[in-house]
Amino acid sequence: MERPHRFWKGRPLNADPAAQQRLLDLQALDASLDRLEHRRRTLPELAALDEVTARLREVGDALVVAQTSETDLAREQAKAEADVDQVRTRSERDQQRLDSGAVSSARDLESLQSEIASLVKRRSDLEDVVLDVMERREAAQNDVASLTAERDKLAAEADAVATRRDELFAEIDAEKSATAAARAAVAPDVPADLLALYEKIRASSGGVGAAALYRGRCEGCHLALNPGDLGRIRDSAPDEVLRCEECRRILVRTAESGL
Repeated sequence: MERPHRFWKGRPLNADPAAQQRLLDLQALDASLDRLEHRRRTLPELAALDEVTARLREVGDALVVAQTSETDLAREQAKAEADVDQVRTRSERDQQRLDSGAVSSARDLESLQSEIASLVKRRSDLEDVVLDVMERREAAQNDVASLTAERDKLAAEADAVATRRDELFAEIDAEKSATAAARAAVAPDVPADLLALYEKIRASSGGVGAAALYRGRCEGCHLALNPGDLGRIRDSAPDEVLRCEECRRILVRTAESGL
């Protein structure tokens, strides 16, 4: 869509047309560097690693809880089994006294038989406690085994994703290094004052400091110039540095500007 187009009327700046062309080369390299940096920050592997790491942390916490529970139940089982052993020993001792005939008094005999019956009941109750604890401990052990397997699987997955991330980082960094070297070779071809202006505009304009005038349109803001504006550009000195009034970017004339 064609709109009235004006040109920046700030402090005049002149630069050789070839130097202005090099500014477009510089812009292309800077755009590549920006894309590479954006890609590095937004690799899918980064989000995947965060997700796996979060899940690994959750499983690790659950595993600690399960291991603690299993340890507590192991102590509880040991105590319950010790109580059973103690009651069994006392019951066997009393039974031996009864079987030996050493107790002759009817009253003492009745008391001993009553104690043996009580110990049998106590032993049965304690054995039920042991069985209950053993069942709960077995469930805790199964949880520990399941969570340990899941933790190991997640840890392996995290390692694989981190390895892939590092590989991509290395590829991107190598490309960034090559692009930065190319930029360093181009930058000296641009006069210092033009380069400073370009950098200032680029910092405040989404990373684009210079744009080509292509077929009557500013490639920075993508707005078409009207015939009057194009005529004024046509009449401008070849070394005059133009700026788009709409987007304030440096406007570079090329063989395809449509003038």
